[in-house]
Amino acid sequence: MKKQLVYIIATLVLLLSACAEDGEKETTFKEKEDPATTENETDDENAVNDEESEEVETEDESEETAEEVAEKLYELGAAWYFKPIGEANPKAVLLTIDDAPDKRSLDMAKTLKELNAPAIFFVNGHFIETDEEKAVLKEIHDMGFAIGNHTNTHANLRQISEAEQEEEIITVSDTVEEVIGERPKFFRAPFGQNSDFSRELVKNDGMLLMNWSYGYDWEKQYMEAGPLADIMVNNEFLRDGANLLMHDREWTADALKDIVEGLRAKGYDLIDPATIQGVEQ
Repeated sequence: MKKQLVYIIATLVLLLSACAEDGEKETTFKEKEDPATTENETDDENAVNDEESEEVETEDESEETAEEVAEKLYELGAAWYFKPIGEANPKAVLLTIDDAPDKRSLDMAKTLKELNAPAIFFVNGHFIETDEEKAVLKEIHDMGFAIGNHTNTHANLRQISEAEQEEEIITVSDTVEEVIGERPKFFRAPFGQNSDFSRELVKNDGMLLMNWSYGYDWEKQYMEAGPLADIMVNNEFLRDGANLLMHDREWTADALKDIVEGLRAKGYDLIDPATIQGVEQ
């Protein structure tokens, strides 16, 4: 009887020991496969990848910022002349054409395109009312030319109310945006007459306000291509940074090629409007 009791007790001890060992092995296996441990390791890897991505993005942003700064080569100075920024060529002028797109703007744009001559076309709202006129504006823009705002009806802003000034300016910006997909980046007031209200409105609408250094095509003695081309290239106001004013007129269109070639013969570069300080891309 005693021998049987001893045998039973020994058997129980062996069984308990085996269960304990199996428990330790099971616990060890679960710890190695703990999902929390795997998830944390993945998070660490993602963190490293995120840091690398952020570094790349930061470098790309820095390169883009540097490129944008490098593209700004000129800024408006006194009497609406442009000053070079950094090492930009000071011997350069800006071409601008008002009252677009009336009868000859498209021809003028094609002439400038052939000459690889950049310019700003300042548009009046009453010239972009029909589908045909809007198509002309879009074609000029698609050729790479900057589009400016020259008010809706060419009104003198100092002689109308603030509400009317807003209508004159914002209507054109809205229409231009509808046609070409972006708002004008430049503004020129008719007759060069700005008010305090219009200046603030133009600034808030994201446009750079400018007038001009000189122009002649509205004077009777220059309403022919030859005399106009001559005076635009040979006058006391032509100097570094000049802001040249021209209009959508027959004689100006006919003189345009000679004007561009005459300026270049005198050593002048033509300012790309996209490189003007204060204009976002």
